[in-house]
Amino acid sequence: MAGRRPAASARLPRVIDIPASKRPSVPSEAEPTTSVAPNDENGTPPNLSSLPDEPLTVIEPSRTWAPLKWSDLWAYRELLFFLVWRDIKVRYKQTALGAAWAVLQPVFMTLIFTLLFGRLAGLNKGSDIPYPLFALAGLVPWTSFANVVSTSSNSVVNNASLITKVYFPRIIVPTAAVAAGSVDFGLAFAVLIGLVFYYGVMPTAAAAMLPVLAVMTFLFALGIGTWLSALNVKYRDVRFVLPFIIQLGLFVSSVIIPSSALPGAWRRVLILNPMSAIVEGYRSALFGQPFDWPALAAAAVIISGMLVYSVYFFRRVEKGFADII
Repeated sequence: MAGRRPAASARLPRVIDIPASKRPSVPSEAEPTTSVAPNDENGTPPNLSSLPDEPLTVIEPSRTWAPLKWSDLWAYRELLFFLVWRDIKVRYKQTALGAAWAVLQPVFMTLIFTLLFGRLAGLNKGSDIPYPLFALAGLVPWTSFANVVSTSSNSVVNNASLITKVYFPRIIVPTAAVAAGSVDFGLAFAVLIGLVFYYGVMPTAAAAMLPVLAVMTFLFALGIGTWLSALNVKYRDVRFVLPFIIQLGLFVSSVIIPSSALPGAWRRVLILNPMSAIVEGYRSALFGQPFDWPALAAAAVIISGMLVYSVYFFRRVEKGFADII
């Protein structure tokens, strides 16, 4: 409604630039100084109507959906780099093993999967790929995706003190959490490459798809994490439900067994999970196997739609973060 002003807690700082000719003179050291209270005796703010109309810059939250302005994100790029660096330092601060935890998690899970599913269940029978290599090729992208979604979904709540005091594009917060997770992915992927050469698997031209699959992995994590981070501000149940969903997703993402081992009806359902196609894409790129292009195309469409919707949802509710966080 015209004339309606947003609540005081939701308004952003008002920046006023007064020309030099209009600014009050500063007293010299020899002159006595007199302190002037910002408000009058009744607590009323001073009347700014005498100030010139121009130049005047007012920063206010968006009241309707508007696409992201890349110029705004570029203007705050240094803050993004700082948040990424801070998340990396805080994650392994005062730990005995440091960044080695990024490698130990998929490695130990590979050992457990090899014992349970490879030897006891016999899931590696009839396959030319050793099961430890098969499992690690799926666990590295899935573990990185799960960790990034978990940290980014709690990023806005964990940075409440920053969000309520300083203005910046709020979407930088979950983006920084996703970018910080790429460091762990790089360390774990280096171990995977070493295991590939240990088993004598030589890379082929299909390995050129690995950067594309990595981008798809983190774009999907960014879409899910951005959406959940905004949802988590109002509904703190997200932090309790998310670990269960992540554990369930491990079994429906082709990490333990390939989708080719499932009946046709289940494979058609599995195509709705982009991580299933991405995990099998990693195996195809590493081991020189044919790609499931229809599944990868469906994953790209779902990831794009999820990313657009998450940005729309985040932008629609971010103006109320300072009131309820």
